Amino acid sequence: MKLTPLVTLLGVFLAWATYKIYAGFRSNIAKARKTGYPVLVTPIYPLSPLWLTTRHFLLPILTRLLPERLYASYVFVMTPDWEYHPSPRSHFTRLGSDTFVVASWNGLACYTSDAAVISQVMSRREAFPKDTRQYGILEIFGSNVVTTEGQVWRMHRKVTSASFNERNAGHTFREAVRQTRGMVGGWFSSSFSGSQEEGRRGGENDVEEMTGIITTLEHDTMRWALNIIGYVGFGLKLLWPHESMPVDMDPKLAKYGSLQPPSGYSMTFADSLATVLERIVILLLIPSAVLKRIPERWGSWGAKLHEAWEAKVNYSKYMNAFLTEKVQDIRAGVQEREGMNIMGQLVRSKYDPSSSEKNDGATMKLEDSEIMGNAFIMTLAGHETTANVIHFTIVELAVHPEVQRRVQRDIDAIFGRDSDPETWDYEKSINALLASYIGAVINETLRLIPPVVVTPKRVADTDQWVQDGGQRHQMPAMMPIMPVISAVQRSRRYWPALHDKTTKEGDADDLDEWHPDRWYLPSMSQGQPSTDDEKGEAKQQEENYGGYQGTDTSPTLFRPVRGSFIPFSDGARSCLGRRIAMVEMVAAIAVLFQKYSVELAVDASDEEVQMMVPEQRRHVYAKAQEKAKETVQQARSVVTLKLTGGRHVPVRFVRRGKERFMGNERLC
Repeated sequence: MKLTPLVTLLGVFLAWATYKIYAGFRSNIAKARKTGYPVLVTPIYPLSPLWLTTRHFLLPILTRLLPERLYASYVFVMTPDWEYHPSPRSHFTRLGSDTFVVASWNGLACYTSDAAVISQVMSRREAFPKDTRQYGILEIFGSNVVTTEGQVWRMHRKVTSASFNERNAGHTFREAVRQTRGMVGGWFSSSFSGSQEEGRRGGENDVEEMTGIITTLEHDTMRWALNIIGYVGFGLKLLWPHESMPVDMDPKLAKYGSLQPPSGYSMTFADSLATVLERIVILLLIPSAVLKRIPERWGSWGAKLHEAWEAKVNYSKYMNAFLTEKVQDIRAGVQEREGMNIMGQLVRSKYDPSSSEKNDGATMKLEDSEIMGNAFIMTLAGHETTANVIHFTIVELAVHPEVQRRVQRDIDAIFGRDSDPETWDYEKSINALLASYIGAVINETLRLIPPVVVTPKRVADTDQWVQDGGQRHQMPAMMPIMPVISAVQRSRRYWPALHDKTTKEGDADDLDEWHPDRWYLPSMSQGQPSTDDEKGEAKQQEENYGGYQGTDTSPTLFRPVRGSFIPFSDGARSCLGRRIAMVEMVAAIAVLFQKYSVELAVDASDEEVQMMVPEQRRHVYAKAQEKAKETVQQARSVVTLKLTGGRHVPVRFVRRGKERFMGNERLC
């Protein structure tokens, strides 16, 4: 029988594909073995963009169809968010190494929870640049300081870092105090839409003692952080739903803070930004030309897709108008107000010749798309990461009532119980706050529930070496390196356990649990010093590119080994705003818990709780604690680590002295 040309062509293609896959496996496995680390061979490359966008529904299908023996050894690395739950360090323990390499036919990837390796990868920027291929999602409005490398990154870093200084940290502290009071005012205000359910006690005085059940804590902390970065960084007065527009508001800026869409817009500025962040994956994967043509009548998904496009259009329109207004102000010589003024700094880099900076003799100027890209990334990084940490910290404090008492004692010692937060002095109080139990609480949340769970790097265009336990390991050129933050920050090699436990599986510790007392234990050894060559290279790579240069923790608390505590990354690419973030968070906790306590909402009415004896209250609260812990474990990475899919932990704030579940040490 004669073969048709089509069958012949198909046969040739299959032969070529088979050879390509075989050759790819052979080459990549050989490279992986040269590293000296354990090797996992996977049929699908876990960092493939196609796999990353389809794994949520493909993986359950594959694991149902295939025998378990075919995938048991490597399936964890194919699973979404394996780096966070249930216990990220367990995978490294099973492999017998803090570093392993994944080899597939079309790629390599190295995952590490070794502090020494992470420190080298973070500090040797030329040898291990940022893997910008994995940050494309953040270029939705233009390239920026997060998504660039090399000389282009240096330009972005120099321009954006100017606003991040100690003077502006003081401005941020004062605005964080004001916005936290606004958030609390909303919770206690009957006009605060969406944050309260039924359950207030009767009587005017009782109403003031307790909020309703707050089911939108994540949303509220997001608004809190957005309001702070909006005002301090961009001069925008964003309002809480129970607030009114100031009469002296600049008309040009009023549209950004309005609670109703202004003329020419279909969404408010805050809502457009929030929706863009929520639907950012949709906006990345589906072209705007397609999104705009999807009718809302296509069910709930049609409405979501259309809303994503509408949000992007509105946000772009707002920011283009803001850019135009800033250019006009600069050209007119309008005096800028105090504050970080991020947008003004970005615009001046292009439109004010007197402020242009030099880079190797060339004038640094950002394009309009880069100004927009950096404005977006500063807004994203300046509010979403901080908001999530505060959200999880409040939840953990609700789960651990005894920790709240420690926090409140330190607040009383620093500020007094009856002082007005508006009078708090930043310079006199910030070091005490960071060194207090408030600082320990924030640090413990950053350790256990970091804003991001991995920080992608890659090997340079030529092979590089890392030192690990006295051995040198060859890292193949262009291989992605994934420091797994949530694993190294729970590693017993670098972190002290408060309590060792014996289980059916053997010895265990409490490093997967939230215990701020850990930060008062003696610091562990800093490890062997680097070689002279490594010190010289690290020093060269860590040239000052602006931003805060101090440590991420108070020197009076536990001092983590370099590379073992990296919630804000490390080295030259560390987060520009990490000092600002810490200032915001300690200010918020101090304001919240100076006069209030937080409790988990329980499965009982207020009247039923009133009638309970202490043992019954302990029982009902213990159930709420377990449920809250399970919910936090379900956090997912969508740009940052957060609760998604409507998951939430319901809480209530009560005035100090009126707590219903904090009177007995046996609660936790």
